[in-house]
Amino acid sequence: MSNAVTRFLGDSPLRIIIKLTVLSLVAGVVMSTIGWSPRDIYQGIVRFFERLWNLGFDALANSLEYLLLGAAIVVPAFIILRILSFRSPRS
Repeated sequence: MSNAVTRFLGDSPLRIIIKLTVLSLVAGVVMSTIGWSPRDIYQGIVRFFERLWNLGFDALANSLEYLLLGAAIVVPAFIILRILSFRSPRS
């Protein structure tokens, strides 16, 4: 079992715990210096996905607006062209 854990972690469990502790301490000092907290990071991620979600629906609304604008020209032009090209059958 110990070999499987060591192989999974890439090193002995004790060394991994020490490495993670040191890295966590360094990351905590850097984040404290910058003024970040885990809550700030979480809220930033949530805001990112909210903006992405809203951007998607804004793009959909813009696409529908473009579709309606184009249809205001294309549909009447199509109808006029169909009327002008309509030929009565010859007897």
